[in-house]
Amino acid sequence: MTPRIAPRPSAGKPGSPEELRRYDLLLAGFDLLDQAIAVFDAAPKLVAWNTTLLRLLDFPESMVRVGTPFEEFVRFNVRRGEYGAAGLSDAEVERRVAERMAAVRAFLPHQAERTRPNGQVLSIRGVPIPNLGFVTLWTDITEQRRYEHLIESQNAELETRVRARTAELEAATSRIDKVAAQLARSEERLRLIMDAIPAMIAYVDASERYHFANKGYADWFGIDKNTIAGKSITEVFGIDAYTQIRPYLDQAYTGERVSYEYSRINAAGRQVHARSVVVPEASEAGGVQGFFVLSIDITEQKASQAVLIQAQKMEAVGQLTGGLAHDFNNLLTIITGNLAALKGKLPAHPDFENHLEPALAAARRGAELIRRLLTFSRQQSLDACPVEVGALVRGMNQLLSRSLTERIAIRLALPADKLYALVDPHQLESALLNLAINARDAMPEGGKLTISVAHRPVSRSLALLVEVPAGDYVQFDVTDNGAGIAPEVLPRVFEPFFTTKAFGAGSGLGLAMVYGFIRQSGGNIRILSTPGTGTSVRFIVPMTAPPAPAASPTRQHTTAKTNTNRLVLLVEDEPEVRKVIRQQLTELGYPVLEAANGLEAAAMLEAVEDIALLVSDTVMPGMGGRELATLARRLHPQLPILLITGYATADAPAAAPDIPTLRKPFERAALASAIATLDHPESPAP
Repeated sequence: MTPRIAPRPSAGKPGSPEELRRYDLLLAGFDLLDQAIAVFDAAPKLVAWNTTLLRLLDFPESMVRVGTPFEEFVRFNVRRGEYGAAGLSDAEVERRVAERMAAVRAFLPHQAERTRPNGQVLSIRGVPIPNLGFVTLWTDITEQRRYEHLIESQNAELETRVRARTAELEAATSRIDKVAAQLARSEERLRLIMDAIPAMIAYVDASERYHFANKGYADWFGIDKNTIAGKSITEVFGIDAYTQIRPYLDQAYTGERVSYEYSRINAAGRQVHARSVVVPEASEAGGVQGFFVLSIDITEQKASQAVLIQAQKMEAVGQLTGGLAHDFNNLLTIITGNLAALKGKLPAHPDFENHLEPALAAARRGAELIRRLLTFSRQQSLDACPVEVGALVRGMNQLLSRSLTERIAIRLALPADKLYALVDPHQLESALLNLAINARDAMPEGGKLTISVAHRPVSRSLALLVEVPAGDYVQFDVTDNGAGIAPEVLPRVFEPFFTTKAFGAGSGLGLAMVYGFIRQSGGNIRILSTPGTGTSVRFIVPMTAPPAPAASPTRQHTTAKTNTNRLVLLVEDEPEVRKVIRQQLTELGYPVLEAANGLEAAAMLEAVEDIALLVSDTVMPGMGGRELATLARRLHPQLPILLITGYATADAPAAAPDIPTLRKPFERAALASAIATLDHPESPAP
């Protein structure tokens, strides 16, 4: 079967069972979506998709494959009448294809709806990936539109019934004396029915005073339903909410049915939202004598929409970060490499040191900044292993004590039994330290910091809420009694570079890094905070079994070799980066043969028998480093290979999962260490 996604960079040990499991989970998760997803590169050609694409858009399976040009899908749709009439001439088909491809090449974010020939209604959303391509999302909204039409029909029917009922009530006025008792019973029955309906119903006269409200309506405003009659709309709503709905009431006075949304602050201080329909009641003398009001509480719906928007924004920032990492890492490789080379060539002198050391330190800080951003975007490689969390937190106690002031008391609440989490221990320590420092800054006058650790099972029902698979987790609670976080700020605390601290007091990356690490580790994080009371940060990470006892170390036998006997083929498409790496290899004693791309390097591998080491960039035009490594292994099975990359992650070739990858930027010592770990075959004596 044709792969449904192009090979992606590895987030762990290349080709490990854990990586394969994550890859399978990613594909399975995409396939469970009701929405069709497709990713196209800048060509544009198809890169990735889920199986819903074939089911929802009826594309032949033979067409949906990695590398299919976008133009093929457009032509297929034009021929079957997706954009209008079918059975067009070849010339007309090509003209329409050209028009659509012109729009695609000037691609802008868009959202549109399309009704297919079979009556199916699709919502189509396109989002560009700067300089890389775009993502298209198709959602079947046929049922949604059907329900909307049904609701409109029901509203019209309701209006008709209301008018009919009004006419009946006016006609019954002349008979009121005879049927007074029966009418009273009917009204009581109607009130019982109205109170049982899960909606807010009321009647207001032309002077904007209530004559009736059911129990749901009165309860929503926190008023006894027996006392609401006679009150004005302003008294019930409050001046702020009344100001919101005043224009709609003016419209209803003209006899037009109106629909609108509004919000108010309830007695508990919480903002609540409602959607209302107001149906005017016409009088015999002309004009409007009152209004029927039907309202629905949409507070939870608004909250769900806000969560979705926030998640989409965080995902977009993460994608942008991952795309920028490659270019920044290449730039930092050039800067650090040249500065280190300059430092080695200049004679020792304080003035030189005073200029070079700050520049090198700044470049290294830039690399650390990229690493933190990649952690936020969940694209930084993690070295996950079983970690005994109680011992890790106890081991951090002294570090936390030094990082916090003496006025802050630290309390640890750790489990009696050992708990193991499957995480990167260094990232976990960094996350806890970041949270502790944030708590310190929230308690300038001192206070108490509590770090609690416990076993947390997550059931299937709870898993849907906390967005993690069901299973056993380790829960961390970092709680302070500081100033707390304002409600309007709380939704933004995980955004990169967002900070409430004074200028220069924080980068705004601390919580973003913690968020990315927790999500990449397979957990989730929540913050609860009350201004003036304190903040509690709770996160969970997967629990795992204790590690197996370590095997006795075996002595490694190595044979000393001279670097001058090993010809290195260096492949890098960025000239300045290639220059820096060539200089580092030369300083390590290696003779270097250079190639600017994979195709040029492939020709050298076939022609030059003396090549003893291949060092190649991973992503290059034409033939990339992974394809080159696979070819090199076919030509020279014992050839040591080292891949280098400026991207967040990189997979080793499928045919050679043992090939290591060195991340940019790196200095000469890191390059030497990476080469030393390769399995070099015995070189013949010169």
